[in-house]
Amino acid sequence: MSYKANNPALKSWVEVAKDSDFPIQNLPYGIFSTQGKSPRAGVAIGDYILDLTEIQSAQLFKELNLPERIFDHPILNDFMELGKEVTVPVRERISELLQHDNQELQGNDQLKEHALIPQKDATMHLPIRVGDYTDFYSSESHATNVGTMFRDPDNALLPNWKHIPVGYHGRASSIVISGTPLHRPKGQTIAPDAKNPDFGPAKLVDFELEMAFITCGGNALGDAIPTKEAENYIFGFTLFNDWSARDIQKWEYVPLGPFLAKNFGSSMSPWIVTMEALEPFRIPGPKQEPEVLPYLKFAGDYHFDIDLQVGIQPKDSEEKVVTNSNFKHMYWNVVQQLAHHTVNGCNINTGDVYASGTISGNDPSAYGSMLELSWKGTKPIQMPDGTERKFINDHDTVIMRGHGEKDGVRIGFGEVRTELLPTK
Repeated sequence: MSYKANNPALKSWVEVAKDSDFPIQNLPYGIFSTQGKSPRAGVAIGDYILDLTEIQSAQLFKELNLPERIFDHPILNDFMELGKEVTVPVRERISELLQHDNQELQGNDQLKEHALIPQKDATMHLPIRVGDYTDFYSSESHATNVGTMFRDPDNALLPNWKHIPVGYHGRASSIVISGTPLHRPKGQTIAPDAKNPDFGPAKLVDFELEMAFITCGGNALGDAIPTKEAENYIFGFTLFNDWSARDIQKWEYVPLGPFLAKNFGSSMSPWIVTMEALEPFRIPGPKQEPEVLPYLKFAGDYHFDIDLQVGIQPKDSEEKVVTNSNFKHMYWNVVQQLAHHTVNGCNINTGDVYASGTISGNDPSAYGSMLELSWKGTKPIQMPDGTERKFINDHDTVIMRGHGEKDGVRIGFGEVRTELLPTK
């Protein structure tokens, strides 16, 4: 589908640096506050935030018949609940207002002063009320690497892996916004030669490079969402760090899967890039063999060419980029994930989060976790300050970035940045 707001020729009257993640073709949504403004919805444009509450109050959305003060909320759920028939025209209208030859906002100095906020003066908040959180396991390279390390290298993938998008239900309450520190978790672990477990701080804390999509609207309990309709329920995407404690995970995951190794925290970037803004970056995915069952078949391109990067910054030292990957390194795509999630009649809701699972490419430089990069700690990574990393140390900050670039337009996600603090 073609959207006017995606036109690569568009220019904004707001100054946007060439390497900015937030040109006029992006317009991602977030929740921000300032010293004089309570948390509310905004859109990123260059180094600024457009205050949508101010824009609606100035009657610049009047033709769209939006609910009164729909943007004056500390979460985006009510706006997303309106569905694509409303949210898509809103994005198109915001694009019109920001175009270089449009004077409606540009020519109103008083409104501009109140509605255009420097990002450096704002505090970002978790943009949604997360009702439920699902984590998938959809990168073939990652699943193969893990299977090779912990099982049989000749049978690294379990028999079900190429038949279903494997996933599990995670903990929604511990999803935090970028910049929120997390503490090293405690739990049970067991030494390789021990008969009984010990209790204490996890030694093998890891990041997981992921993308997450967020749903808008939902289905009734008992109804499934087919792949041909799934896109209508996907509002947008964020960067996502699904933190893991590998030593706790190894002991606890049989037979029911991840628990304490995962639920101590997951980190999300503050800006939600809409599905529509990513339209130019759709690409075909890999050929799926064996052939999937009918409910997982789809038409169209639902993989995305989005470059992803992870850096580790020790305290009082410079950052070291440890991986460069891409969202295209997925076997199962987002409409297949959502179709599978609901095929049994599971109902979804606005604001639910669905993470991709660790995104790893075939090359070691594109691995999406320290488990893979250091290959279970056998290949330490050298840091600029002379130290080395097998996993994440206390006071390390993990930084994830992502962007797509095409036709001279860069669509980015900003950063998700999290410091790991010592155990409480």
